Amino acid sequence: MRLAELSERSGVPIATIKYYLREGLLAPGRQINARTAEYDEEHLRRLRLVRAMIQVGRIPVATVREVLGHVDDDSMGRALRLGAAMWALPQVPEPDEDDEYVRAAHQEASALLDRLGWENAKRLSTISPAYRSLVVAVAAFRRLGYGFGAELLVPYAELMHRTAVLDLDNMETQPSEEERIEWAILGAIINEPILQALHRLAQEEETTRRYGFE
Repeated sequence: MRLAELSERSGVPIATIKYYLREGLLAPGRQINARTAEYDEEHLRRLRLVRAMIQVGRIPVATVREVLGHVDDDSMGRALRLGAAMWALPQVPEPDEDDEYVRAAHQEASALLDRLGWENAKRLSTISPAYRSLVVAVAAFRRLGYGFGAELLVPYAELMHRTAVLDLDNMETQPSEEERIEWAILGAIINEPILQALHRLAQEEETTRRYGFE
């Protein structure tokens, strides 16, 4: 397809597609002549992925380029590609390790992983953005006087493990390795807001069941 058709089918303006091409978010088309290139279904799928990352996930262009670089790096195994791509997404800042609440949160997070038997997560804890996010959140609870520690976190973590199993089961139904990796990236960007929305809807439902609408 030509650029105009790619724009029409994707709903992305031609000027935006050209910008994505210049930024390396989209591979160049097959050059027909000096002024015309041809694009295929792979370009269309990648364009939709880029659009979702930028518009829905609000991911900066430079970060999208980094994530896609990991997605396309077939020199790494699936776990490494997924991990590198996920870790390239925006993360919380490094916590202040001298903060007493952060130190206490580290202890609770470590105890949680021990109770769950998540040995691989514990091995990655020193470099994992997800572990860092957990520590920052638990520290914030503790700073406000709430003991949101390992004991309370275990049932939440178990629910999340079931969700992770579903995520990977669905990912493995995709027909190609590239599509499986892209599915995982989309899951991180789009599925998390869906899970958050479902969580809040469940809270609304349970709250009104318990306390009514008054």
